[in-house]
Amino acid sequence: MAVRLDDIDYFLAVAQHGQVRRTAAALGLSQPALTKGLQRLERELGFPLFERGARGMTLTAVAEPFRQRTQALRASLGDAIKEAADLHLGAMGVLRVGVSPLYAQRLFVPACLQLHRQRPAARVRVMINLNDTLLAALRLGDLDLTVNALPGVVPEDLEAVALMNDDLCMVVREGHPLLSRRRLRLADLVDAQWMLPGPGVAARRGVEGRLAEAGLPAPRVAVEVSTTAASLSRLLVHSDLVSIMSETMLGAPEGQGLVPLPFAEARFRRAIGALTRRHGPLPPLAQRFLQVLKEGVRD
Repeated sequence: MAVRLDDIDYFLAVAQHGQVRRTAAALGLSQPALTKGLQRLERELGFPLFERGARGMTLTAVAEPFRQRTQALRASLGDAIKEAADLHLGAMGVLRVGVSPLYAQRLFVPACLQLHRQRPAARVRVMINLNDTLLAALRLGDLDLTVNALPGVVPEDLEAVALMNDDLCMVVREGHPLLSRRRLRLADLVDAQWMLPGPGVAARRGVEGRLAEAGLPAPRVAVEVSTTAASLSRLLVHSDLVSIMSETMLGAPEGQGLVPLPFAEARFRRAIGALTRRHGPLPPLAQRFLQVLKEGVRD
């Protein structure tokens, strides 16, 4: 079997975009050249990859697991090529790490300083963003690992290394009217207005799920943020908004003037750690950084 690497890339791109025309434009190819590449790959494999319809291209049942494995292998190959190029240029490699804003200072910075002392020729590329963006970049192969809150159920294509616990709390300002209630319950938040991240962020889904489990409506979001509530904590201090914040941030300057709501349902158990792709080897520099992270937590 003589499968061409560019045909694999064409296949993965069409699987992502869903249309030959759109994929050809994104890759800077002609549609006939792209179609020819797909047909060539299907001949080599011996089975169809796409079902072609009026709305575009959808993967066949056998092509979906093939796409998952191929995408992981392709990302690993790209990592290997990049690492070899870096070594050829005299560098020790490039670490590509994604970090949640909450743990940039506490976990990433000390580990990065230690790595720099051990590997002074190494280069580090850092993406600081929320969990959903980090996980998407990790799956695409744009990151070697992420440092963030671990999902309650780790997806099958990822591996997790727990580093610490940092519960998430529903919080309000000191003196908030809710705190004057004799027995505060989740139902008392029905009329509250919230400051929360976007719908795709796990922390917001946790709040929505907790309310739904109690038979309550979704939170009334008055302020939607693209980052963590900690960056706008003064807005919480000077309003009656309810939000969510980690225990780490509550104990930091950003948490001054804020308190957690005092009932069990207002707290979410949460582990913080590192995520890597399950399939394909972790680059040596990323392996070393992960070890430094674990050593730093134990110290």
